[in-house]
Amino acid sequence: MLTRLTLFTVIVADEDEALAWYRDVLGFVVRDDQSFGPGMRWITVSPAAQPDIRIVLQKPNPVMHGEDGAAAMMQRIGQGTTTVLETNDCRGDYKLLTQRGVHFTDAPSELPWGISAVFQDLYGNPYNLLQPIPMA
Repeated sequence: MLTRLTLFTVIVADEDEALAWYRDVLGFVVRDDQSFGPGMRWITVSPAAQPDIRIVLQKPNPVMHGEDGAAAMMQRIGQGTTTVLETNDCRGDYKLLTQRGVHFTDAPSELPWGISAVFQDLYGNPYNLLQPIPMA
């Protein structure tokens, strides 16, 4: 049976640009950054406190995906599903990330399940910044 989530992929146009953004803007830790063939690179990042679930920053590669496959993947950049990132200070992180140039589509607001704000990564993928309300 399925036992756990370990990786999920964000398709990127430029690996160095994406790595710098996730590392320097969001403050994620680089878990892997290895070349494994012509033009192929394995890059993963994650929040410092959560090394077991990592984001793969993947640039479509014609060698790996074929010309048509790579072109189709490039068309999907910025069309990822919403990823929820938990925080213990949504308003504080909103202020910090705004100062770092992050584009928020929704400012922090109080909802029944916590304080929530929505931002986009450098390619337009949505992220929900959530400070959950502790459950009794």
